[in-house]
Amino acid sequence: MSSLCRPHKLLVANRGEIAVRILRTAARLQIPTVAIYTRSDATSPHVLLADEAVALRADDEDPVSNSRGYLDAEAIVRICRDCDVTLVHPGYGFLSENPSFASLLAEAGLTFLGPRPETIRSMGLKHESRTLALGSKVPLVPGLQGLLANVDEAISVASEIGFPVMLKSTAGGGGMGLVVCRSAEELRLKFPATQERAKSLFHNDGVFLERYYPAARHVEVQVFGNGLGHVIHMGERECSVQRRHQKVIEETPSPFMVQHPDIRGKMCAAAVRLCEEIKYGSAGTVEFLVDDSTGNFFFLEMNTRLQVEHPVTEAVNPGLDIVELMIRQGIAERESPLGGLAPDELDQGVFHAPAQERQIHAIEARVYCENPFEQFKPCSGILQHVSFAKEDWLRVDTWVETGTAVTPFFDPLVCKLVVTAPTRSEAIARLEHAISKSEMHGPASNMAFLRAICQSDIFRAGNSTTTFLDTFSFTPRAMTVKNGGLETTVQDFPGRRVGLGIPRSGPMDSLAFRVANILVGNAPGTEALEITLTGCELVFHVSAVIAVTGAAAPVTMNGDKVTMWQSVLMDAGGRLRVGAVKGGGFRVYLAIKGGFPEIPTYLSSKSTSMGLGGHQGRSLSIGDHIALGNCDLMEGDRLIGIPPSLIPTYTNDWIVYCLPGPHCDEEFVTAPGIEAFFSTKWHTSASSNRMGIRLEGPQMSWARTSGGEGGSHPSNIHDNGYALGTINVNGDTPVILTNEGPDMGGYVCICTIASADLWKVGQMRPGCTVQFKRIPFDGAMRLEAQLQEYFQAVAGVFEPSFADILAHKLTSWAWLHLEDTPAGPKLYVSSQLHNNARPKLVCRQAGDGAILVEYGEPQLDLAVRARVHALETGMRKRNVPGIWSLAPCIRSVMVHFDYTVISQSEVLSIILKMDQCLPDAVEDMRFPGRRIIFPIVLDDRWNREALERYMQSTRDKAVYLPSNIEYLARNNDINGGASEALRLLISTDWLVFGVGFYLACPFLVPVDPRCRLVGQKMNPSRTYTPRGALGIAGLVAAIYPVESPGGYQLFGRTLPPWQTWGKGPSFTTDQPWLLQPFDQIKFEPASEEAYSEILLQFDAGRYKFRASSVIRDKTNPLMNAMQVEETVFSMSEYKAFETRVSQEVAEFKTKQARAVQAEEAREQSLLQDWYAGKAVSADHNQTSGTSDPAADDVSANLPSPLSGSIWKICCQRGTVIRSAEDVLVILEAMKTEIKVEAGDENVGRTVAGFAKGIREGATVNAGDILVLLA
Repeated sequence: MSSLCRPHKLLVANRGEIAVRILRTAARLQIPTVAIYTRSDATSPHVLLADEAVALRADDEDPVSNSRGYLDAEAIVRICRDCDVTLVHPGYGFLSENPSFASLLAEAGLTFLGPRPETIRSMGLKHESRTLALGSKVPLVPGLQGLLANVDEAISVASEIGFPVMLKSTAGGGGMGLVVCRSAEELRLKFPATQERAKSLFHNDGVFLERYYPAARHVEVQVFGNGLGHVIHMGERECSVQRRHQKVIEETPSPFMVQHPDIRGKMCAAAVRLCEEIKYGSAGTVEFLVDDSTGNFFFLEMNTRLQVEHPVTEAVNPGLDIVELMIRQGIAERESPLGGLAPDELDQGVFHAPAQERQIHAIEARVYCENPFEQFKPCSGILQHVSFAKEDWLRVDTWVETGTAVTPFFDPLVCKLVVTAPTRSEAIARLEHAISKSEMHGPASNMAFLRAICQSDIFRAGNSTTTFLDTFSFTPRAMTVKNGGLETTVQDFPGRRVGLGIPRSGPMDSLAFRVANILVGNAPGTEALEITLTGCELVFHVSAVIAVTGAAAPVTMNGDKVTMWQSVLMDAGGRLRVGAVKGGGFRVYLAIKGGFPEIPTYLSSKSTSMGLGGHQGRSLSIGDHIALGNCDLMEGDRLIGIPPSLIPTYTNDWIVYCLPGPHCDEEFVTAPGIEAFFSTKWHTSASSNRMGIRLEGPQMSWARTSGGEGGSHPSNIHDNGYALGTINVNGDTPVILTNEGPDMGGYVCICTIASADLWKVGQMRPGCTVQFKRIPFDGAMRLEAQLQEYFQAVAGVFEPSFADILAHKLTSWAWLHLEDTPAGPKLYVSSQLHNNARPKLVCRQAGDGAILVEYGEPQLDLAVRARVHALETGMRKRNVPGIWSLAPCIRSVMVHFDYTVISQSEVLSIILKMDQCLPDAVEDMRFPGRRIIFPIVLDDRWNREALERYMQSTRDKAVYLPSNIEYLARNNDINGGASEALRLLISTDWLVFGVGFYLACPFLVPVDPRCRLVGQKMNPSRTYTPRGALGIAGLVAAIYPVESPGGYQLFGRTLPPWQTWGKGPSFTTDQPWLLQPFDQIKFEPASEEAYSEILLQFDAGRYKFRASSVIRDKTNPLMNAMQVEETVFSMSEYKAFETRVSQEVAEFKTKQARAVQAEEAREQSLLQDWYAGKAVSADHNQTSGTSDPAADDVSANLPSPLSGSIWKICCQRGTVIRSAEDVLVILEAMKTEIKVEAGDENVGRTVAGFAKGIREGATVNAGDILVLLA
């Protein structure tokens, strides 16, 4: 067969699982293939499997209209011509039964793998197919032979054949265009709507009418013809289990036909007779309705294509490949003198024996992304985890894998599970097993529904009819989100401990989170919901034990009050509403017994973070369907609460304990500045979120004028690791780095919050105050010991002896109060003798769980970086228990440790011992790595668009505007301007110095010191940077792994070194990042057009990073990838090179320093102008606004719950408040919209006016009056 196929090329005019299935057969037959795809399918498996892939409507950026590309017959024919295609397989759906498409292909000299156009046309119009069936003496459902002229004729025919009847669109298919009418009145009502829907869906408003049999089976016969009058059948399939007239489960043999073999014989004969009469060619299916009570069967329609359920027939006929037969028939039509397959190639004898006589039974279950509990509503989204059972008796036809996006533009079928067994009962058991052992987590699916069908007595007995699912009772063990509020996310504790800039995530207030889990009987770290400020609303479909903790908020179940900080039993069907937080605090936590078992782990955690983990990597929103675990109250379970003394106090004035360091010394901040920092009550900014809490207060008092090589601002340093909870000073703005914050960067860190006190940060709302108190490491351990004692006390509530043992202790519970204890952050400083070759070693405290190890002076020195790498490598080899992450960068390594396993002093001792093992000199050191080619578009349009957005929304004048590249040329005094600056940047290899910050972002330094351009960070930072953007800050460059904010000076776009789902040969699901320290990168210029194609290949997992720029196949450079080249970085070779170019480097640095000084001065002037402009604007906002109403008119007011700006005022004077949920004002804070609701206490009141200065765009603080009420 393969030699016969070689002159041919096959285009698959379809997508999804059927495209994958066809392509695999073509590959086995060694037929070259072409796939077509729309934008949303660009990374789908069928695109990867084909030898060639061509985009449909490539210029159409509208996803809806672009998705219709699979219906663009003329475009597909053009692609066929361009690609020298000879055969076209239409699959099912789309154009598979479109006679015009088949005709276009024939006119172009292409072979359509299916019947002739006239056959498709006649069998596609159901009233015509009925006429043909009647002529072949095939039984018909009683009804009208032709189309109905009007509703009166419909009623007349219906009265004659008897109700109920079914109205059918003559051009319909896939269960659409079918309407059941049980009376003349219902028929008169539904007739015009049915015509209109038929015209809308099928461009043909023709309808006809048949008798409706409510207790009927749907049985079909698989046929295959050679187009010359020879037709065989391959047995029947029963498809009675249907929803919305669409099949869900198919099987062969039919359980009904097993009991009635004579009927089976007659039906198969009738199917063959019809197809012989019309000289049917290729695969097809004749569908019949079988009266369950009489056994009478009637012709329904013929599908002139490959059916979705064809694998069932293949499964009971080992060796049969219907797609291969279709290809062979198509080739025979082109090349055989007969014009089709010879009759001896279609032997009925092979299929003569019924399947039951061969003791084989097959069942197929269609897996859809849909919600059966909500009328089978299609559900789109990312499949976050996909794993199918693997058994010899199981066939899985699918197109999805972990990370696949199921879009709303196409049918939600994602998989077909096909099982075989000697008997039907064994097949059902195997299907149930296959479903239970398969996992498909993400948007809702029908897998639990399918399993419930397998357990149904009616289905097991083989008594399902087409109305079986109409009355089938199914309740999912799940909850549905009715309102997600401001930000409701799935979190677990402690979150991720991966390092490399992968956010830790987890609950912001881990204390309340863990208590909620303890109250419902879960392990403390079990996944639960974090609910921010404005609450949420959920419906539970089953009863469930829950607990709500955290900041005080009104909580109701079906309108009845629910007490917080105790376990409660939710009713099945109950509606839980968590209202807005009242008073102090910011977050509420909801734990549910059993957690969320179908929320998959991502890098060892279920926590939601930056598009990763949780449910769809985002906050919950309306309609989300979340599966629950074993959540009901079981025998022996107790509903309990904790005493009021154990409920934390949530304030708006916080005192937080911290450990000084790593940079809390006079090298960075003056002594008065340090004291001022710790004596200040800082205000939390409206620009805060889970990444960081920004603080507002006095300016920092810096001990230096700039950050040197780290950057122009004194807060800048060479990039180093960050600890969770560190107070990072970004410019003059302190920021508490929280759960989604970076773990590496180039800013000074004053102090780090004690781990036991971090829960407080999660309850800080914009506008509250926070003061930091310094404590030593042993003080942090005292706090931790008390925290563990607290959790033991909470857990003790479950013990029967609780009252006797703990009552006195708990009624007098008080948190520790510690005094502010000033201390330096340096744990160790080496004594450096004159002429000592070893660089200075400084170990700095970075909270109670990390130590920052620094070498040398604050300068970029590869010799220092080599020593850092050697220290890191040595510590990794020792694999010390408790040290869970090492984060090396320019001249330092952050050592993260678990203080419950290993103490700070023990970690310090290990660091010092390892340092002593290192040689004095590094010249003989050699570091293994990889050399990798990255394509780059220099001065690309995407980065230019990012700068344009910045200039429009943030700042329009700066030294680095309008062009970052021209600024880099000026800032480094480059003769030749921007073009020469770009040439320098790509003329050298780049060395990976560190991996971290966000999502394994690499920090790069040019190997050639003559190419080390410097630039300041943008101030303020951009809110948008395209993924793959490449920029410089200080001496260091970074590749942005995802779309994100950023402040580096952009000069090009390359491939991101991050693949969320681990697609491609350079990534895995466990390691979705590419680079590691001492890898070397070479940038190779590419055009924007070529880059767009490369990025598409990268996203699809097809791109292989190259180790050489030598192009071997000029026709397809994307496929020229060698395996990544292993290499070694030799310090001796580098030092020799450095010596050779030292004079040039010195001259370059001298020019560079003068230029930097000039540009910094110019930037200071521009920055002050910008500050002045902002101040004028702020004054204007504060002085303009509405006027106060008369005091006598005001009886109440509505304050702002937090600091922010007014985005929209949703009421006016005279507005009457009808419900507590009425939204009066929408604030903008934390880059999100926050609805300010009226509240229960204001229902019935009238808006009298607004406080002074309240207007859209105005800034307000927490507690400011917004609305005046009468």
